[in-house]
Amino acid sequence: MALYESVIIGRQDLTPGQFETLLEKFIEVIQSFKGKIKKKENWGIRNLAYKINKNRKGHYMLLNIDGPPEAIQEYERLMRLDEDIIRFLTIKIKFIDEKPSPLMLNKPDKLNNVSVTDEKFSAPDNE
Repeated sequence: MALYESVIIGRQDLTPGQFETLLEKFIEVIQSFKGKIKKKENWGIRNLAYKINKNRKGHYMLLNIDGPPEAIQEYERLMRLDEDIIRFLTIKIKFIDEKPSPLMLNKPDKLNNVSVTDEKFSAPDNE
């Protein structure tokens, strides 16, 4: 399986609970393909660089995923169809950094929004 990093931006008018519930639906899709979420960071509501679909802010979430390409294809297909997702970006990575992202390091009060599994993962070098 390959390692991926995905950033999701949800609509600003969702409550944090609704956004979490929405993401659980996408996480279940990844898990149904035998994939795993290795790291999850909730970056909270942040300003967008420019207006997207009349939204000036959005809920941000970072997911590090260990899963097959088929899981990512289905995960992205469902996000494209969901009206509550403003933007998303998923990239393939070589390893998962266990440390909090630089965005989280600037705000120590948000560090409790980071969850990391105990396993250390890196992708094989032959990719």
